[in-house]
Amino acid sequence: MQSRLMLCLLSGLYALQVAAADPLVIYSGRSDKFVKPVVEAFEKETGIEVLLHAGGSTALLNKLKLEGKRTDADLYISNDAGNLQKGSEMKLFRPVPEAIAGVIPASFRAPDNTWLGLSARARMLVANSEQSDTDFVNSVFDLADPRLDGKLAITHSGNESYIAGVTVYMLTAGKQVTRDWLQGMKENVDGSVFNKHSKIVNAVAAGKKAIGLVNHYYIYRHLDQHPDAPLKVIVPDQGEGGMGIAWNVAGVGISRYSQRVEDAQKFVAFLVSEEGQKIFAEVNREYPTRPGVPAADEVPPLDSYKVADVPMARLGEQRNATLDLIEQVGMP
Repeated sequence: MQSRLMLCLLSGLYALQVAAADPLVIYSGRSDKFVKPVVEAFEKETGIEVLLHAGGSTALLNKLKLEGKRTDADLYISNDAGNLQKGSEMKLFRPVPEAIAGVIPASFRAPDNTWLGLSARARMLVANSEQSDTDFVNSVFDLADPRLDGKLAITHSGNESYIAGVTVYMLTAGKQVTRDWLQGMKENVDGSVFNKHSKIVNAVAAGKKAIGLVNHYYIYRHLDQHPDAPLKVIVPDQGEGGMGIAWNVAGVGISRYSQRVEDAQKFVAFLVSEEGQKIFAEVNREYPTRPGVPAADEVPPLDSYKVADVPMARLGEQRNATLDLIEQVGMP
């Protein structure tokens, strides 16, 4: 009897040791090269091992949903606030303690703290500086002008940043204005769209297109490699009465079924620390969401332009309405 009891105790101890040695598992919809630097810094500081499971944000969210209680995931990272909010609505995440979440402004996190925005990107316009046919452009809505027929570069309508931007414009300017804008852009691109923002910047730099709508960091990445490229950055909708620039955030949620909640919380705490924010945002030239942490030197300072007043959680709440609008227009 005693030997059986001892065997059970030893088996239980061994199981605890194995569990303690298991890595913290992150389902990451963000490229490894943008996550590994902050992961490595966290591992060095805490001694906690992290395993990254990379994939598309939407696919990983669906995987998390299908796995339910069986999931190995402790955390979920996405480049899109829409996906994060959808995960929250599906009750896939557990709230982050206010002591951790509170350093991020409320507009950059879920109302119930089930996800936190970590870095922000802006939807900007990149134009060829050697062409004058875009001089009239001051707003994203100018991209629907017939003068840009055949000269406009945009991504396909399934791109997450594209969808998020449309949501911001819809909530700010209204459905009809946004529908007309989409229709005008559809006519200007005539079915020819890009599968990557980097290809848009390349096409504009080469003079194949006059102007494009992209996330800001793609422009600065290109200029870093090609400083003499004929590119100019247009920060849209900044004039009197302008709605401001559209933002989206990359962020993180703790899996509802995580078996390592304490370590997961430690990881999130590191992500929102000043050190973690600088590493997470700077590697991709994004804007830290924690106030007081500066962005990379080459991007425009945050206080230098106006941002549309749309809380990031709305990108998820209105995602279906946005997709319906895009489908109605038949955007490629």
